[in-house]
Amino acid sequence: MTIISKPRLPSDGGRTPLGTTSIATDRFDLLPLTVQHAAEMATVLADPALHAFIGGEPLDEDALRDRYARLAAGSPDPAVSWFNWVVSVRDEGRLAGTVQATVAHEGPVAEVAWVVGTPWQGRGVATEAARGLVAWLREAGVRTVVAHIHPDHAASAAVAASAGLSPTDVRQDGEIRWTTPPEPPPRRQAQPGALHEDG
Repeated sequence: MTIISKPRLPSDGGRTPLGTTSIATDRFDLLPLTVQHAAEMATVLADPALHAFIGGEPLDEDALRDRYARLAAGSPDPAVSWFNWVVSVRDEGRLAGTVQATVAHEGPVAEVAWVVGTPWQGRGVATEAARGLVAWLREAGVRTVVAHIHPDHAASAAVAASAGLSPTDVRQDGEIRWTTPPEPPPRRQAQPGALHEDG
């Protein structure tokens, strides 16, 4: 996996601009989502079956434009950052789905999600993209990554497991909370002249 621009979460609690980082996996490019992606993504996400576990219905191009514009504007909460990517199939030059992360700076903790269009399912797209996303978040300093998955959605559960998440006993709105083991906080280096006690 190649991180095109090294991620960095804000240290002052400010908003992280959306769309500053691309991620390249072995077969896919995760490109920062823009309004211009709405036309193609309306086709990618047109299958009603994609909403079997999450509810709702497919959005048309105009509705997706509005949604993507809101996402691109960033979170109204300065303590939270929104990150959204489209998954581009490098060899085909076509979009196959999206991945997203909502990062709470306290922690930091990221909640992730993914969706892949029906024609591209079964090709490992979600698995590879999710792994790339989790690696990016870890590189950015996120200590814990979580996802909420319907208990009957075996394919999404397999993606989460492959990305290093494990199911917990916590449920939210009927979905199971999956999480990575939290990364330990960075160790503070001793300052020159600091006193040390031998145990």
